[in-house]
Amino acid sequence: MAYDKDLEARIDLASLHWPGLEKKKMFGGIGYLLNGNMAFGILRGSLVVRCGTEAYGECLARPGVEKFEATGRPMAGWVLVAPEAFDEAAGLSRWLETGRDYAASLEPK
Repeated sequence: MAYDKDLEARIDLASLHWPGLEKKKMFGGIGYLLNGNMAFGILRGSLVVRCGTEAYGECLARPGVEKFEATGRPMAGWVLVAPEAFDEAAGLSRWLETGRDYAASLEPK
């Protein structure tokens, strides 16, 4: 399954300078891990963001956001963000920071 290479380049530019962040091919796309914990990724043309259960409802309420379903069931604490919700650099940065901040709250793997 293909993923958006332009989105990958945008994410790399915005985030790969963050200490502890690495990217890996996974789930047919690209995953970005902070200290071994998934923070965000790309699935086809959308952004997958790990926001945690506390921020889950708030994230779902934003335009262009839906539940992320990897196995046919929603994964609480993870959202799928449509491209129109991160067209601008500020929107992308906000989503990447959400994922980064949540992953930073977890014990390193």
